[in-house]
Amino acid sequence: MSIKVEKTDNKNELKVEFTVEAEKFENAIKKVYAQTAKYFNIPGFRKGKAPLKIVENYYGANIFYEDAFNEILKEEYDKELKENEITAVSYPEFDIKQMEKGKDLIFTATVQTKPEVELGKYKGIELKKIEYTVKDEDIDHELGHMQEHNARIVTVEDKPVEKGNIAVIDFEGFVDDKPFEGGKAEGYELEIGSNTFIPGFEDQIIGMKKDEEKDIKVKFPEEYFSKELAGKDAVFKVKVNEIKNKELPKLDDDFAKDVSEFDSLDELKASIKEKLEKENADREKYETQDAAVKAVCDNTELDIPSGMIETEIDNMENDMKSRLQYQGLTLDSYLQMIGKTKQEFRKDYEEQAKEAVKSRLVIEAIVKAEKIEADEKDVTEKLEEMAKNYGRDVKELQENEALKNYIKGSLETEKAIEFVVKNAKIK
Repeated sequence: MSIKVEKTDNKNELKVEFTVEAEKFENAIKKVYAQTAKYFNIPGFRKGKAPLKIVENYYGANIFYEDAFNEILKEEYDKELKENEITAVSYPEFDIKQMEKGKDLIFTATVQTKPEVELGKYKGIELKKIEYTVKDEDIDHELGHMQEHNARIVTVEDKPVEKGNIAVIDFEGFVDDKPFEGGKAEGYELEIGSNTFIPGFEDQIIGMKKDEEKDIKVKFPEEYFSKELAGKDAVFKVKVNEIKNKELPKLDDDFAKDVSEFDSLDELKASIKEKLEKENADREKYETQDAAVKAVCDNTELDIPSGMIETEIDNMENDMKSRLQYQGLTLDSYLQMIGKTKQEFRKDYEEQAKEAVKSRLVIEAIVKAEKIEADEKDVTEKLEEMAKNYGRDVKELQENEALKNYIKGSLETEKAIEFVVKNAKIK
């Protein structure tokens, strides 16, 4: 096989012409025939036993051309690009120039390639100092969560529903006097004041007594996820079955002993403060790094090939599919719920994808410019950490070259960002 490379009129795009020897194309045809012969039923031959020549005469000489072409692509395409140091970042557009038995197979593949990055200023960039301090109300907020988690639920017998109560209700919703899907439930526990229902619904529960029934009138928000209900007036028939209340434990030393390893409330507060300070330090670090990367990207002009953006959107779409799957949803059903088409969904991610690709290319350029490397020791330490965290054999992970390369790249990215922050002017 031989290839010829030429630039097109489009930036970051190459047209690669492949010439495959006639003998290699012939061998690919024979291979495909051997794999598919059992499917051919030709008069005068047992099924799958007709010779190649007979099958070609019966179905046409080009019967195996497409599969033979795909077989050659599978074996040769990526290998040839790699050997010729061509980094394709888009799916190829093929154009077959010649495909005929007894002749060389000639075709072109037009691909977008990774752009060369001309870095702007990345040393001495100016950044604002990011600082977060732990306030008393932050500690009180954490203690409040702990109280909620350890609250005792008691039944209210002789009072109507108040804000903060849990009302156990049956309800059914109607729009234009017709029930709608998902608008009915029994024994539903609704915390009054949580704002989890349609605006105005919870307020109208306040004052209801046990076993009381009532029609509650509300209006669905204009931006409601279901187009069929958005902006519509609705009536919910509601019955209160039970009223419950949370009794929060008293914040004292006994509480600290019950919920932690500490003997006093002051020690518990000190521990919470230490935890929040660590969280703040991490937040400061990552927000500073994000600001640094954004500043360098803003200083760098770059034409990003559309193929790289499409691939990034593909990755984002696959991530969304995985998250939805955990909720028992498909992407199609989710799009139907939010009233968007697949094209609109992908368009929404376009800017985010551009930023992600640009950041990655800029950081790679800094790694190259500063000759940043993650040595074998760094990679080994990371593999050992992964093995420990996931209960895997470290030797098994060390034999995974793709994983090692991924870790090496991740570590070099971290070092490049740290380099930018270290050399920044932080005010």
